[in-house]
Amino acid sequence: MPKLKSRKSITKRFKITKTGKILRRPTGLDHYRAKKSGKRIRQSRKLIKVSTSEAKKIKKLLGRH
Repeated sequence: MPKLKSRKSITKRFKITKTGKILRRPTGLDHYRAKKSGKRIRQSRKLIKVSTSEAKKIKKLLGRH
């Protein structure tokens, strides 16, 4: 059976840790930053852990089980 191809858009958007957790960027960072407080922008630099139900779907699209 041939190897599964991974979705390249998903490999760019998500990061997988060594323990298998999937991290993503927080939402709302592309525009309208002037109305957001500096604290909110600073806190949103950190990556957020994806929920387990979404993580299963993402792993499937990445070709990992």
